[in-house]
Amino acid sequence: MAFVHAKDTFISLAGNDLSAFCNTSELTRKADKHDLTTYGKDDHVYGGGLGDGEASMGGIYDNTAAGPRDIIEPLVGTVVTLIRRPEGTGSGLPQDSVSVLVEEYVETAPVADYVTWSVKLQLSDAVTSTNQA
Repeated sequence: MAFVHAKDTFISLAGNDLSAFCNTSELTRKADKHDLTTYGKDDHVYGGGLGDGEASMGGIYDNTAAGPRDIIEPLVGTVVTLIRRPEGTGSGLPQDSVSVLVEEYVETAPVADYVTWSVKLQLSDAVTSTNQA
């Protein structure tokens, strides 16, 4: 078994590399489920439906002109491309690419800590998973 350290994760939103600003990211893939149970059954029977999913990322707030706030806030309500490379950038390593609706940008300011940011993304269409060339 080979373990992969998350420090090498690459993440891009609308062509903007946000890796240096992120300390967490997540990509969730799921599907609708349909109850196909008929009379006489003692247990449910399910069938799969349309694919769905969501993604998120976040980190420590950075006030530079090309920081997360300046990049992400104008994207709220739009559909853009998310690229995520969980093992980093390199030939043969996996890459996921998907259109996402930028749903929500949040800044959190705890009194005794640094300001943080997060963004919630809704997958819009299929995820393309490939190995990097």
